[in-house]
Amino acid sequence: MARNILILGASYGSLLGTKLLMAGHNVTLVCRKKTAELINREGTEVRIKLRDEAMHRAIFSRDLPGTLDAMTPGDVDVSRYDLAGLAMQEPQYTNHTVRVLMVKIAEARLPCLSIMNMPPLPYLKRIPALADMGLEEAYTNALVWERFKPGLVSLCSPDPQAFRPPEEAANVLHVGLPTNFKAATFADEKHNKVLRELEADIDAVTLDGQDVPVKLKVFDSLFVPLAKWSMLLTGNYRCITRQEPQSIYDHVDSIARRLGADPKDQVPFEKYARAAQSLLKPSSAARAVSNGAPFIERVDLLVKLISDQLGLPNAEIDRTVEIVDQKLNERIVAGGSGSS
Repeated sequence: MARNILILGASYGSLLGTKLLMAGHNVTLVCRKKTAELINREGTEVRIKLRDEAMHRAIFSRDLPGTLDAMTPGDVDVSRYDLAGLAMQEPQYTNHTVRVLMVKIAEARLPCLSIMNMPPLPYLKRIPALADMGLEEAYTNALVWERFKPGLVSLCSPDPQAFRPPEEAANVLHVGLPTNFKAATFADEKHNKVLRELEADIDAVTLDGQDVPVKLKVFDSLFVPLAKWSMLLTGNYRCITRQEPQSIYDHVDSIARRLGADPKDQVPFEKYARAAQSLLKPSSAARAVSNGAPFIERVDLLVKLISDQLGLPNAEIDRTVEIVDQKLNERIVAGGSGSS
């Protein structure tokens, strides 16, 4: 059965979108008007390396069994879709037309699977230890999330690294680290049925008889996607300052365990460090600050707020947050306006 999936964000979102298209599902990418026109005219191209192959394969949406289209936020009819994927950077949801679409998604009770680095606030409310914490400060505008029911929002750890090559058009995505998307379940089993269908369909896809990397893996634990926090604080935000990586990684892991995570939900530092050797680009946070963005996803601030409210402050994380704040304030004073 072909599902209709709405994905907000045509850059990183095209990776998950391509995997769904390969599995025979239909995908709508939500993006700017010019990008939508380009995708509707030419489709998307995702470059990915298969196991034991030296060169990346170019996978074109026009050659896949699923149907792809793209549109602006104002043109979306949410009643058409079985699931929404949230693949924009967290600050982008404050755009007026995107906020209006988010209201429609929330009111339609459409289940949302986030592949953002920054977990949606309603998802964090599903974790008992976080449900009553004051975490709104970490979000560009926390009001974006106020209409969403927590049980309808899940999180998928965006572990695969992918980027738009600067010399290419906006419909091209290069996958540098083809790891898996690791998703937590929803509160309602009928939504989990859809999620597990997608998992199985993507897992069955082959290309010229070969397995295709970047799977969707579904887990019952709400903490599995939070394994990304240790990586982000050690790598992404550390690119904006200087720390000893192992100490931050272990501290963030300990915070997740304090919230209820099982150690098996987490990724050992050694495994992360080995995977990091394959990364081809600087961290998204560092790139955004370098490019003049006045707002970025603030997982660093979110983890600091949680640490402080658990009575586990950490000087290295505090220093990271302070430096990122300083960099962003410099951009705001200078009139910086990052691109999305």
